[in-house]
Amino acid sequence: MQDLIETSVETATAVELAGVSKRYGDVLALDRADLTVRRGERVALLGPSGCGKSTLLALIAGLEEPDGGALAVGGATDARERLAQCALMPQRDLLLPWRSALDNACLALENQGLSRAEARRRAQPLFAELGLAEFERARPSELSGGMRQRVAFLRTLLAGKDVLLLDEPFGALDSLTRAALQGWLRDALDRERRTVLLVTHDVEEALLLADRVAVLSPRPGRVLAEVAVDLPPGTRRELVVSAPFLELREQILEALE
Repeated sequence: MQDLIETSVETATAVELAGVSKRYGDVLALDRADLTVRRGERVALLGPSGCGKSTLLALIAGLEEPDGGALAVGGATDARERLAQCALMPQRDLLLPWRSALDNACLALENQGLSRAEARRRAQPLFAELGLAEFERARPSELSGGMRQRVAFLRTLLAGKDVLLLDEPFGALDSLTRAALQGWLRDALDRERRTVLLVTHDVEEALLLADRVAVLSPRPGRVLAEVAVDLPPGTRRELVVSAPFLELREQILEALE
């Protein structure tokens, strides 16, 4: 474990898993999974349902402990210290229905001890940047699914953590909204460079949002392949029909098969 910590510090590694295993009763969810994520890198975790992708995020976030192997976030191995460096955005937005969109986004700042007035002052300018201008006072029931996810992402961002863990953030949305939000999230992450681990079932989403794609095996999950994503600038529509994109897509599909 000490070697893992020292390596993480020396190479500015944000997240490192070495031979990580996790079992739930008789079910082995992860089996000797290895993964290294550099600071500021965006990595997508891609694999079939039940392969342990969400379990990996829970372990990294310090919500659970591995049964075997070594795990560090920013060099820290203790669960509480890992949690202190991570912000987790689940698939469901979990917005509080009695709070406005702005006050839902402010929760992360209020949890850090800021007054609601100060939290609002800090959060409000970001609403325009994330396409939510004029919706600060709206209740969650008055927002579209896409808008709710933007508020949830802003809440995650305002937590100020070094590592963002996004667990299928667009999984519950229709295909048109999902496509629009992929481009939006790509731009948002370019502006707010953080270390990101994204769980997704969508190959195109992984390629559009990540610098690298880690392909997991069926349960018990382990990393089968890692594919570096190096695409030219362009809109979502331009990228998904480009030759480099299609070549990477085929490479990942082969790994999944």
